[in-house]
Amino acid sequence: MADDTQPTTDGATVTRPTDASAPTGTQNSTTGPAGLVGLEPTPGVAKPDSLMVVDDVLRKFGGMTAVDVKHLEVQRGAITALIGPNGAGKTTFFNLLTGFDVPDNGHWKFDGQPLAGKSAARVARTGAVRTFQLTKALSRLTVLDNMRLAATQHPGENLFTSLFQPLWKKREAEVTEKALEILGRFKLDTKKDDFAGSLSGGQRKLLEMARALMTDPTMIMLDEPMAGVNPALVQSLLGHVQALRDEGMTVLFVEHDMHAVRHISDWVVVMAEGRIVAEGPPEGVMKDQAVVDAYLGAHHDTDLGDDALLDPEVLKRLEAEEEKR
Repeated sequence: MADDTQPTTDGATVTRPTDASAPTGTQNSTTGPAGLVGLEPTPGVAKPDSLMVVDDVLRKFGGMTAVDVKHLEVQRGAITALIGPNGAGKTTFFNLLTGFDVPDNGHWKFDGQPLAGKSAARVARTGAVRTFQLTKALSRLTVLDNMRLAATQHPGENLFTSLFQPLWKKREAEVTEKALEILGRFKLDTKKDDFAGSLSGGQRKLLEMARALMTDPTMIMLDEPMAGVNPALVQSLLGHVQALRDEGMTVLFVEHDMHAVRHISDWVVVMAEGRIVAEGPPEGVMKDQAVVDAYLGAHHDTDLGDDALLDPEVLKRLEAEEEKR
């Protein structure tokens, strides 16, 4: 085992143990959710295996500061929830990290690669892919065509190559097979020939998540995936987010549903007025009186129960009801 010593923003150093012998895709004591155990729950705390590291990111609109994040690290292979009241700057922060907006100052790295100043397309190619609070499905294309459109390394996108079908026919078949496989996983395969605009709000959220997986991302960033979703599909979305983490993917998501946050997240980061004001395990953050007073409310700790939230029989029945819509 080797030690990787890295500086923090205050000039101190933190030692991150690494284990070169750990097999790919596993979560040992220094990676994934297990690596978060025992960390000090303070804003900007160093993670043992950071996939994304953010420093001094500032974004102002006129005289208002929308984002002012001094230091944040996102743990590889974990589900990290980014929460905060409306207007806290969460979506703006997402836009900055993914190239949809430009900061006034700051820099950040994803898997060691600097991303500041990179376009949204270049950010996505590094493996950091995001979804949107308001879904961006192309309504006049079929569900299957929406999926195909997200595929990477397709020779048919070249104007000259597109004129010769033999040059891209094989790749098109591979893309279609992959798209159908992912749609089946999200129970959207029966909708493959429907126009995306005909889907329900929850189904469009599923489609957007499925389409993001067509790029084989390292980290998926979900902006309020449960917002406006029929309760019949909320459980399905929760299950899919957990499945992504279990397959080794890193998930960073914005959410206002505190029950969902508490049941599926490994780590919670709290934003208020553009700043990171707290972070830590969900149980601790939910009990932080400052966070509770800010916006969680008096009944934030009412437990719905894991069995009620993710029970397979309940999930099956609700999905059947959604199919009848």
